[in-house]
Amino acid sequence: MLRAFLASTRPLLSRVRPAALPHPHHHHAHHALSAPVTTNVVLSRGMKVRASVKTMCDGCSVVKRKGRIYIICSKNPKHKQRQG
Repeated sequence: MLRAFLASTRPLLSRVRPAALPHPHHHHAHHALSAPVTTNVVLSRGMKVRASVKTMCDGCSVVKRKGRIYIICSKNPKHKQRQG
């Protein structure tokens, strides 16, 4: 849903003429306009943290790193898990 929103707003922002943007002497207004578009856009998903991790499909594999057990899936990124 976020990707669809960003895809729909990008063409609108590219079509904005420089005359429609705030005056360069108003630095605060200009930063307020550009900051939300360029920062805080994270489209990666985290991983599930569980007491008991299990493989969910045949693409899932068990990996031990730094004393923790992880499940990494090559087919579905939603299957990523960490024990503890």
